[in-house]
Amino acid sequence: MRKSFLFLPDISGFTKFVQSTEVEHSQHVIAELLEVLIAANTQDLKLAEVEGDALFFYKEAEVPSQERLLAQIETMFTAFYSHLKQLEANRICPCNACASAPNLQLKIVAHCGNLQFIEVQGNRKPFGKSVIEAHRLLKNSIDSENYALISKELASFIELPIYYWSKLYRFKEGQDSYDGQKVEYIFTLIDQRKLMLSTFSQGKKLSFDNPPEIVIEKVFSISATTLMEYITNYTYRHHWVKGVDKFEYNENEVTRLGTEHVCVINGKHLNFVTVTKDVELGKLVYGEMTMSPPPVDALYQFYIIEPLSEDSCRLKLEVYIEAKSPLKKLAIALFIKRIVKKNTESALNNLTQYASLQAST
Repeated sequence: MRKSFLFLPDISGFTKFVQSTEVEHSQHVIAELLEVLIAANTQDLKLAEVEGDALFFYKEAEVPSQERLLAQIETMFTAFYSHLKQLEANRICPCNACASAPNLQLKIVAHCGNLQFIEVQGNRKPFGKSVIEAHRLLKNSIDSENYALISKELASFIELPIYYWSKLYRFKEGQDSYDGQKVEYIFTLIDQRKLMLSTFSQGKKLSFDNPPEIVIEKVFSISATTLMEYITNYTYRHHWVKGVDKFEYNENEVTRLGTEHVCVINGKHLNFVTVTKDVELGKLVYGEMTMSPPPVDALYQFYIIEPLSEDSCRLKLEVYIEAKSPLKKLAIALFIKRIVKKNTESALNNLTQYASLQAST
């Protein structure tokens, strides 16, 4: 029987991350990272299972060469840490989940052996001794949460030297006992500074020469972070922004700079992107920009939240409207500004009612 390949990327710190932070956002962050790792699968591995914070890949009756294995490991670490850098750079959410996400780490276990399979609800899943061994190797004595581990059996099969080293890798030996049986492996810590992290587009931080066309202020009897969540989490939008047929957005993503969402109104699509601007220290800010509504060239809304106490805050909404032509500027002055202000005041009144209702339940 030809040997098969088993490959388990595992996000380190997941349990602590979920227990000590806001659960919904931590789940979104982990889901994003798992999707990033799945997309970084360059060896046509089959995904057997998503195991909470880990992925279980395998390749039946085929084992990658040492060159392809090391390249696959590097690709996944690079994709993982590139995404964490993006999350850190474009974060607007103040919650602990989003703030601590850059501290997550990755460990990868690779093994080989003979596979059996079982059928579970029509799905064919790997089963047997090698699967058990691979999962046991995740529970090792390595004093790090950021490493690649290759079983001695796999290293020998692909002729990977025990003390192989390169710019990224510095392998050394390790062993642990499981149920009284010794299991040997080689492992290397991964220094993310030696990875060629991908570049990403950073969100826009804007400044304006002129004061906003519209300014509205309201006091809310909820915490600043709760209000920020109601505004930035688009699942809440339909509760306070009326007249929209549908909101389209990525449900598995925490809103950050560059995040896009679409308002569908009478078949027309208004495209928004998340932006920001500088505010005073201690205040929270969420901004969104659209170039969709004619006849303006661009419309910006900034929700600036000032904490007043643990359960109260002040919201200041600033609206900037840009237009280049004199005709558009005249239209803004005559009726557009009035319409935008009316709709905005209505939305904030709805938001006040929704926040009060939620606070009382």
